[in-house]
Amino acid sequence: MIYSFKGFIPVVHESAFIHPQAAVTGNVIIGKDVYVGPGAAIRGDWGEIVIEDGCNVQENCTLHMFPGKSMRLKEGAHIGHGAIIHGANIGRNVLVGMNSVLMDDVEIGDECIIGALAFIKAETVIPDRKLVVGNPAKIIKDVSDEMIAWKTKGTALYQKLPKDCYGSLRAVEPLREIPEDRPTQEAFYKTLEEFRKK
Repeated sequence: MIYSFKGFIPVVHESAFIHPQAAVTGNVIIGKDVYVGPGAAIRGDWGEIVIEDGCNVQENCTLHMFPGKSMRLKEGAHIGHGAIIHGANIGRNVLVGMNSVLMDDVEIGDECIIGALAFIKAETVIPDRKLVVGNPAKIIKDVSDEMIAWKTKGTALYQKLPKDCYGSLRAVEPLREIPEDRPTQEAFYKTLEEFRKK
C-alpha cells in the first residue's frame, strides 16, 4: 500500500516491486530493481527515505527516523528479514542481518556485513568492509573478498525478484491436495559455508 502524507507522495521506479502487504508512506524515493517484502513499513512521514537501485527490504522490516532527519540505503543494500533501521544510513552493497536494530545517525560504510540480531547504538560509525556482530555490536574483523562475493550473489537474486514477482506472483485459492506432478525447486544459492566448499 502506497500512502501520501502531508503532500509527499512516494516515488517508486516502475521496475521496483512493492508487495501489496507492505506500507510505503510519504517522502520515500525507491530506485530501480528494488524489492520490498510483505509486512515492511517504510515511513517517510517525518523525514526523507531514499532507497537506491538494487536494494531489498525484506519481510517485516521497519525504516523510520526522528523528525527532520533523512536516511539513505545506498545501491545494493540488503536488509534482512525483520531488521529495524531507525535513522541510519547504509552504505553500498551492505548486508544487514535478520532482526538487527540500527539506531539514529548510525553510518555504515560500504560492503559491511552486519550479523543477525546485532544492535548498533546511535551515532556509531562503521568503516567500510567490516563484519559487525553482537549486542552491543562490535567490529570483529574485515569482510573478505569471498564474503562480499557471496553477499553480492545473494543480493543479485533479490534484484531479479521484482521481475519474477511481476511475472508470476498471483493471489490464488490454495490447493486441497498435493499434486503428483508438483515440481522440486532448484537449490541455486548456498550458505556461506557451502559457498566456500565449491
